Amino acid sequence: MLNWRRDQVHSMESSGQEQELEAFQKQVTDRLHSLAAADSNELLSIPWLRKLLEAFLSSQEEFRAILSNNRPHLNKPPMERCLSEYFERSVKALDVCNAVRDGIEQIRQWGKLLEIVLCALDNQRSIGEGQFRRAKKALDDLAIGMLDERESHAHMSFRNRSFGRNTTQREQRTLGQFRSLSWSVSRNWSAARQLQAISSNLVAPRANEIASTNGLSLAVFTMGYVLLFVTWALVAAIPCQDRGLPTHFHLTKQFPWAVPMLALHERILEEWKKRDRRNACGLLKEIHEIEICARHLNELIDNVQYPMTDDKEGELKDRVEEVRKVHESIKEGVDPLERQIREVFHRIVRSRTEGLDSVNRANGHD
Repeated sequence: MLNWRRDQVHSMESSGQEQELEAFQKQVTDRLHSLAAADSNELLSIPWLRKLLEAFLSSQEEFRAILSNNRPHLNKPPMERCLSEYFERSVKALDVCNAVRDGIEQIRQWGKLLEIVLCALDNQRSIGEGQFRRAKKALDDLAIGMLDERESHAHMSFRNRSFGRNTTQREQRTLGQFRSLSWSVSRNWSAARQLQAISSNLVAPRANEIASTNGLSLAVFTMGYVLLFVTWALVAAIPCQDRGLPTHFHLTKQFPWAVPMLALHERILEEWKKRDRRNACGLLKEIHEIEICARHLNELIDNVQYPMTDDKEGELKDRVEEVRKVHESIKEGVDPLERQIREVFHRIVRSRTEGLDSVNRANGHD
């Protein structure tokens, strides 16, 4: 009778664990499908990135609960190795969070330059040469600030022509000011190398490993790929040092969540390959909009003649309105995005600490 009761309890526990793991896989899949449903205007925008981070935080919380509920199994091979490798990846992701927060600060500075342009040209009864010179200087500083860290020297003349001007000594000094911003990662740190490190040895568990860990190794593998994809997408979107992007995802479509993840991976790579995006600071939609509206306005200012005709005044209002819309999206979006990045950082640290504590408790139990 006692043996029968123990078997019954074990069977119930196994059934509950299977349901928990299946629910985790389904929830990850559903979140990725929701992200993949974004149209081209939404993909890689600030709202889309916030949705991506929310999906990561929710998945991380469920993963944390799985580890907490299965402590007795965490110190047994190959589970202990799987967890150790995941926690190493999560530590590497912390550097990506720091670099991305630096990039968000750069975007915030660009937003302040757009604000200067608006103060000079918007809601003015009459616009004279002084206002145009002030707006022009802010646009010049903006163009220099958006030069990609990794490619700024090689592409200096090309990028300057795209803004309709030549490089001057004053602009070179301004470039130095932008590049002296405080960074949380070292100057030789590379986002591309960090992504390679996160993806290293991230391979699907074998059938016998899944069986011997009661499916827990598959949950760790799933969370590992979610971590890789989220950091990869952040590096693609936000200015980072050495943003080499094409990381290959060694995934097959046998996992339900792999289908939307690979679809998103392909769409983001297609954005990267576009001629006007190859040398961009980041693929974030709002960054692209800053470049476009700044170029349009700069070209208009370069060709303005006094007094302005009614047609030119109307065109100026349209260009300033473009700047206003981009400025508002930056102003409203960067602060909550930065808070989410900070939350991701702290959640990764907490999950790792709790996971290691669970392994230690399991060892103590044995």
